[in-house]
Amino acid sequence: MNTATVPEPRTAAAQAARRRKTETTLERVRQAIARLRREKAQVSVAVVARRADVSRTFLYDNVEARAMVAAAMAEAGKRRTQMLVHQDETREATWRERALNAEEALKAAHTEILTQRTRISELLGQIRDLEAEWTQEAVQRITTENTTLKQRVRQLTTDNRTLDERLKAARSNLRFQDRRVADLEAQIVDPTCTR
Repeated sequence: MNTATVPEPRTAAAQAARRRKTETTLERVRQAIARLRREKAQVSVAVVARRADVSRTFLYDNVEARAMVAAAMAEAGKRRTQMLVHQDETREATWRERALNAEEALKAAHTEILTQRTRISELLGQIRDLEAEWTQEAVQRITTENTTLKQRVRQLTTDNRTLDERLKAARSNLRFQDRRVADLEAQIVDPTCTR
């Protein structure tokens, strides 16, 4: 006598209906995840359950559904991390470029100041050497030119100070961006460590 039980037709029909219902539910989960990916929305069990109109219990209990949600969450997290890293790299490049521009402008200002001081000293030397031979008009013209050059030196000194302050600010911003990048790299390595 064969002791193996053969399922009754009603039991087999009920099992087939459950399988169809599970497949239909899994298809809704797939579609919900696909929509979330297209929308680049955050993926979580609650969001998928709401979009697919299924219970969270189903998503946790069904192995295939749980795997789909986990894969989608991992992909969304990776995409978000890449986006943050890209934004930080762009910001860092901008600040680095500003700092380099400020340094170049500062060097140019120092060079210009040195050139103006050299020119002033040359003119003062010429005035002393030729003062006896010059007319009052020539002395007046040289004095005016000397005053103009002194004003130019004062302006360049002020510009130099301003550029120096900008350079310090740019360096400070660059240090902040470096710390931010380090924090993001730490988050990439250990996603559970958030600040």
